[in-house]
Amino acid sequence: MGMFSESVDVVCTPAGQPLKLQWAGRHYAVCAEPVRWYERRQWWAEERRAPLGSGPGLVDHEIWRVQVQADPQSAGPRDAGEPLTLDLSRHVGSGRWRILRIHDALRPQTA
Repeated sequence: MGMFSESVDVVCTPAGQPLKLQWAGRHYAVCAEPVRWYERRQWWAEERRAPLGSGPGLVDHEIWRVQVQADPQSAGPRDAGEPLTLDLSRHVGSGRWRILRIHDALRPQTA
């Protein structure tokens, strides 16, 4: 399992659940029910103060564990086959997504 932080483009359902993503020049579709949880972050290292009542987005990160399958049209020879399991984080304020962890041995190579 690798842990890092890399930007990724995510398309969500109307309810906000990840549906598709684009990463390293390849397209992926979510192929299993994603799981969501929140993790505490060191907000005091990034913010001067926490306004009363703030929580999600400032104090906690929204994390999604997704299992994705490469789109056959954008998949390389190493991508076709086993699903890839990723942990994604969404910044509540900006809506930006980042990959935090890769749970499988293969990682797409940048073209």
